[in-house]
Amino acid sequence: MNEEQMQALGEKVVEMIKTIYDPEIPVDIYELGLIYDVRVSEEADIEIDMTLTSPSCPVAESMPAEVREKVSSIDEAKKVEVIMVFEPTWDKDMMSEEAKLELGFL
Repeated sequence: MNEEQMQALGEKVVEMIKTIYDPEIPVDIYELGLIYDVRVSEEADIEIDMTLTSPSCPVAESMPAEVREKVSSIDEAKKVEVIMVFEPTWDKDMMSEEAKLELGFL
């Protein structure tokens, strides 16, 4: 897989992630800033660093599984790994302008 194909796959991954919403907040998890990094290898393996709004979040088990499941459904994706990270700690400043507007923070 060349650089252009890797970038295109990365964009597909982000679009897929944008279909996943936090159950308590009507904004997708990408716009909420819960996705810290998406890495695509030349072999089309995908690693996603993500966090939760809080470590005691009620979807702590199901959210990473949903991300892995949906991203795995992309035809080009090979192995998909979701890595939970809690550093840096998520806060509302990590949200996109769109998310802040939607939630009335702007």
